[in-house]
Amino acid sequence: MYALVTGASSGIGLQYATVLAEKYKKDLVLVSNQEKELVEVAKDIEEKYGVKVITLYKDLATETAPQEVYDFCKENNLEIEILINNAGVFYFNDLCKTSEARVNLMLHLHIRTVTNMCRLFGEDMRKRGKGYILNMSSMSAWMTMPGIQCYNASKAYILNFSRSMWYEMKPHGVIVSAICPGAVDTGLYGLSDNLRKLAVALHVSIPPKKLAQKALKKMFKGKKQAMPGTINHLFVPLIKHLPDWFVFFAMKRINCFQK
Repeated sequence: MYALVTGASSGIGLQYATVLAEKYKKDLVLVSNQEKELVEVAKDIEEKYGVKVITLYKDLATETAPQEVYDFCKENNLEIEILINNAGVFYFNDLCKTSEARVNLMLHLHIRTVTNMCRLFGEDMRKRGKGYILNMSSMSAWMTMPGIQCYNASKAYILNFSRSMWYEMKPHGVIVSAICPGAVDTGLYGLSDNLRKLAVALHVSIPPKKLAQKALKKMFKGKKQAMPGTINHLFVPLIKHLPDWFVFFAMKRINCFQK
């Protein structure tokens, strides 16, 4: 049986794949739209940890992608025990200044792809009576912040969708977990190396491997949601109730920084 990880060629996805191979000795199906990096990652994991790694080069931000991934697994007799829906994108911009293509890419990837991957692979897990699904949400699911309106809304969808699925699937032996990290130390946010190091030192940001380790541990324990990082639990009650004046102040500061 295999663990399938999307967005597995770099960042958090790569760490999910590494931890699954290193600690849990799972054979892997790795999916990514970065073909060269995907091949290199697969070779490296196989050599280091002695597991079997199958790769699929695929743009997951299309309407047909979930069915194509599912069909690939069926055609190659790859039984998926663990599904990690990790692939995602991030941008900071006013909605009216963002292209339709960029908006649609995020909505496809975060909403349609995640939903249909869960539907397709989840049905097989139900029939089998065992399986795990981990969906990557975000602490921003609780935020109403300009500039990330599509990101936080889509992550809120993932959180609520996953929580609802947990109730549907648990009686059938399948665990669905939503992971809601705060900032993660990847290149996703476009920060300088010095700022990234400072954020980690202050525990504002978490290294991706540590996140993967904590998230998988929570999933295997059957948790329907988890927010790695103690400091994040302190932030959520605050960010849920930010006063309007503070949001407008933050907007001005961000606009000045961007200029």
